[in-house]
Amino acid sequence: MTGHGTATMLERPQRRHVLDLDDFSREEIEQVFRAAEMMKEVLTRAIKQVPVLRGKTVVNLFWEASTRTRVSFELAAKSLSANVVSMTAAGSSVSKGESLLDTVRTLQALGADFIVIRHSESGAPYLVAQHFRGSVLNAGDGRHAHPSQALLDLFTIRERLGTIEGRKVVIIGDILHSRVARSNLWGLQTMGAHVVLCAPPTLLGAEAWWKQTWPGIEISYDLDEAVKGADVLMALRLQRERMQAGLLPSLREYSRHFALTAERVARARPEALVMHPGPMNEGIEIMPDVVTSPQSAIEEQVTNGVAIRMALLYLLAGGSQISL
Repeated sequence: MTGHGTATMLERPQRRHVLDLDDFSREEIEQVFRAAEMMKEVLTRAIKQVPVLRGKTVVNLFWEASTRTRVSFELAAKSLSANVVSMTAAGSSVSKGESLLDTVRTLQALGADFIVIRHSESGAPYLVAQHFRGSVLNAGDGRHAHPSQALLDLFTIRERLGTIEGRKVVIIGDILHSRVARSNLWGLQTMGAHVVLCAPPTLLGAEAWWKQTWPGIEISYDLDEAVKGADVLMALRLQRERMQAGLLPSLREYSRHFALTAERVARARPEALVMHPGPMNEGIEIMPDVVTSPQSAIEEQVTNGVAIRMALLYLLAGGSQISL
């Protein structure tokens, strides 16, 4: 189930890991959506728990700070009745010099079945997947990938707009350093969306590389033009260290040209969605009134994150063969 094709997810060899969306077909993404819809139904029950992962152990290995993703994966695993262990670098033997692979071998010896990993180094989850007998889910690695975030974004778009195919999606902000943008590009293009990247040149990098990696995308440096006719406006967090590194003249200047304001949202289609993966710098890349507007899907993204992560764990555990 690692390649593209017309077969469904469950007709292919069982997927062991979720490391990025570059090897997901449209059919596989649709399968995740169907599973997420089932999980949303579970989360409406009086007892929000099913025995899918009873007796299994999920280890959340977060070597980088996180709130939404870490808590979301914890809730997802607990809702599937898994034993959940959460670890940070500061509270582990990493602080004593233990390597990542040493940690993985220890967790394997202790009986871990799933490792959810966030790491500051791009490629770390791939290394773990090579040495771990269970399943690895990438919860964000460096500036490379964040597949579960992209899947919850895609799921939210389809839930609100009915379809992703043919939609104009504008991704705005610090695209150069964004793992969310990269995973969303794979997913959005696979699902047939037209993607526009809009950022200052210093926060985008080489145009040619983006267009070579994702043929068909559009590049814009003018947000007022880019938002015209858009179905989805996705703002990314501006990492303030970029200004200290000389990539921006000032936060005020960035906000003047690239913040999502009510006036800019009004240039998009009337039903356009406003999205943000969080955490947000309100008043810098997105205005407070936009965050709370009826067009905002930001809280829905957070809610859908639990269902999507439940769906991924469910499918990695055997999917349709397990009763809910």
